[in-house]
Amino acid sequence: MGCKANQFESSIIEENLAAAGIEKTNSIDDADYYILNSCTVTHKSDNEALYHLRAAKHKNPEIKTVLTGCLAQIEKEKLLENTFVDIVVGNDEKLNLSKILQEAQNSQTCMATDIMELSEFHKAVLIDTTKTRASLKIQDGCDNRCAYCIIPFARGKSRSADIPFILEQINNFVVHGFKEIVFTGIHIGLWGRENGMTLLDLLKEVEEKTNIPRYRLGSLNPLEITDEMLEFLQKSEKFCPHFHLSLQSACNKTLKSMNRFYTVEKYLEQIDKINELFDLPFLGSDIITGFAGESNEDFEITRKNLEKSGLSQIHTFPYSIRKGTVGASLPNQVDDKEKERRASVVKEISARKLAEFINKNIGTEREILIEKHPDKKTGFLKGVTKNYLTVLINSKNENLLNTLAKVKITKYQDGKIYAELV
Repeated sequence: MGCKANQFESSIIEENLAAAGIEKTNSIDDADYYILNSCTVTHKSDNEALYHLRAAKHKNPEIKTVLTGCLAQIEKEKLLENTFVDIVVGNDEKLNLSKILQEAQNSQTCMATDIMELSEFHKAVLIDTTKTRASLKIQDGCDNRCAYCIIPFARGKSRSADIPFILEQINNFVVHGFKEIVFTGIHIGLWGRENGMTLLDLLKEVEEKTNIPRYRLGSLNPLEITDEMLEFLQKSEKFCPHFHLSLQSACNKTLKSMNRFYTVEKYLEQIDKINELFDLPFLGSDIITGFAGESNEDFEITRKNLEKSGLSQIHTFPYSIRKGTVGASLPNQVDDKEKERRASVVKEISARKLAEFINKNIGTEREILIEKHPDKKTGFLKGVTKNYLTVLINSKNENLLNTLAKVKITKYQDGKIYAELV
């Protein structure tokens, strides 16, 4: 469940379990263990995690349920009060899950130490040749204290992978035939800060010392994208012009309540600058609706600013109160129905902006990475452009998988983008 870092770690867990001789099964009836790598960003994700564990235990009473990830780290032993939870494993321990399963006794077990004491980055590598894009986790943890977010307490302090490790892994991905790598982490904009370095320092090393054709960045705080970084990325032939800006609100009053240290004016200016420097860059963002104290007038400011922004897509979700955060104790909490209403307004804005962005790409030539063989029914290949559009190409060529190809985008119809090979 949850973010790309969690997805990456889940794949590592699966690989480690297989190496330990534990076979994967798609049937709960046949399984000895049901393992869930959880997210705790919202109450909904917490409830969903517990629902899945309860359902697994109901279907197979003999199964051992294992809960790891961010919910496990936050709640720890409390989770064992649920009879359908057998083993709880924290974020620092989950990559050793195969050993924990071998040592776990019949009684309920919790293995979750104080992650705030952790200062070392745990290096982990995943080479999944069934995929065309590789993920490399370069950072973990977060030093920010946003009023709505519990994740720093689930992931600990910011910790970074060192440059030699990162370069070694990228070059290893190249040897295995990968054409694109995605840098992941909890807050990659903090990479290297504990050592007096910046993400730009890392990207310069990647450009100079690796042969990876394309790389893509995870979510960034607007303040972490400096003019120097933009100038460097604009000149790069490897960088995929796909930015995900963690905005959270488009109202200065709400941003201040959220403990976010930038202004709407600053990030709207940043968005305009990115759109000017790059050729149709994809600009995604996050918006939380209904944070404590957000009035109708505040949301209207957010709505108007989002409308006029140069964003390509907006991921939105209603504010979820998280125990242990500043936001949970603030007055004037917003009604749940109103939070949902505001979220639906933002979703409508996002849908229009995405359609507008796609239509701007019609008639342009783009480089794509072919990610799938021709579909047996339709005959279409599927690929992803540098600026993060998934396109369909009418070609039955079986030899194009995991290759870079030039295409011309021809039309946008019924929610799908079509292109032809150039």
